[in-house]
Amino acid sequence: MDTSKFDITDYLDNNEMIAAYLNEVLENGTEEELIEAIGHVAKAIGMTKIAEKSGLSRPSLYKALSEGSKPQFSTIMKVLRAVGGQVKVNPIAA
Repeated sequence: MDTSKFDITDYLDNNEMIAAYLNEVLENGTEEELIEAIGHVAKAIGMTKIAEKSGLSRPSLYKALSEGSKPQFSTIMKVLRAVGGQVKVNPIAA
């Protein structure tokens, strides 16, 4: 039986899935996992499209979202806005 490698970007095909994915990583992941997840979303939507919407160049976008990178918060916010997301703070239940 042939199997193909799992690629999360195959499933990030609508805003609801993208939001659920990013929210899960925000809630339970690390900083590195969040950067990786944002990279997955950007690839699923299209790096050229995200570069245009965020005002970042494609090379800068790839560099900012590459493994081990430490992008500035402003870069993360630009990319999140470009993918149609926002950061929201909710109170933590006691």
